[in-house]
Amino acid sequence: MKNLFFFASALLILSSCNNKDSKSETADKQAVLSANGQHYIVDSSSSLSWTASKPTGKHTGNFNIKEGNVVVNDATISAGNFVIDITSLTDVDLSSDPENKGKLEGHLKSPDFFDITKYPTANFSITSVEPYIADSTNQASGYTHLIKGNLTLKDSTKNISFPAKVTIDSRSLVASADFNIDRTSWGMNYKGPNNPQDWFISKTVNIKLNLKATKK
Repeated sequence: MKNLFFFASALLILSSCNNKDSKSETADKQAVLSANGQHYIVDSSSSLSWTASKPTGKHTGNFNIKEGNVVVNDATISAGNFVIDITSLTDVDLSSDPENKGKLEGHLKSPDFFDITKYPTANFSITSVEPYIADSTNQASGYTHLIKGNLTLKDSTKNISFPAKVTIDSRSLVASADFNIDRTSWGMNYKGPNNPQDWFISKTVNIKLNLKATKK
């Protein structure tokens, strides 16, 4: 039972709380934007966090953003890319329980899941940026843009789209987003999609992105 708990908890990084206001869509890989303009370099203070849920509770944690670059033309994002350091994966809700925290993080970093020795980074490259338009089915407040980009996890690349709040001035760029993705779109299944241990886990993961960049 204890081992099953850790199997389930490990996969819960790939499950989520539903965010009805910030749904994302997943499609096949698309062409990446390439444009001239002002380059804004992503700051180390940028963060990417996850929230994972289960019937009896939830887990939260973070990844560091290793590096990134956003191209701006006429106060609008025209291209961009950032690299996520998968080796930096941490759980924060188990801080008072270092033994179980270490087991969970170690299992997630193993070949069972992210396989950080083989795939130490993930990548997101922008393919489209459009003005965000809320409608009766998506009333998220404060969002300014709909961003699409190719997300590469392990050896799979899928295009995702999500609403974001973006502010740009002559010196800095700040962007925030809160959305869900389906782990199975990247083949993230514990011991295969038809394994009963995988059925126990929700397929979605909630992502919160807080990006800060400074003009080069």
